[in-house]
Amino acid sequence: PKIEDAIAAYGYGHFGDYRIWPGPNSNTFTATVLRAVPELETTLPSNAVGKDFRAYPYVGLTDSGTGVEASLWGLLGVKFGWVEGVEINVLGLVAGLDLRHPAVKLPGFGRVGVDDGTAVAAPARAK
Repeated sequence: PKIEDAIAAYGYGHFGDYRIWPGPNSNTFTATVLRAVPELETTLPSNAVGKDFRAYPYVGLTDSGTGVEASLWGLLGVKFGWVEGVEINVLGLVAGLDLRHPAVKLPGFGRVGVDDGTAVAAPARAK
């Protein structure tokens, strides 16, 4: 029910609302739903362009609630948090450091470093 409520409340669900960059886009939608249902305890990867888009400038807690962030429409921003690490967002591209599971976050590549323990789907077997 919480996920369905978040989807119904999404403010950019009308024809013409979608913009590939800087958002709102599909990553903006997913991030908005995840923010509305924090018990899912997940976030989008750093290379998900549009995840930080917000309709207005934002200063407050990070999505995980473990840090703080400041963002100007997802075009320019910073995050400092235990889960997010240290992130700088410029024009929707994220660079930063993961402090919990040592890694560097690079635009276009995402997270490069120690395995963070997240599940990854195995490739399909060849027939």
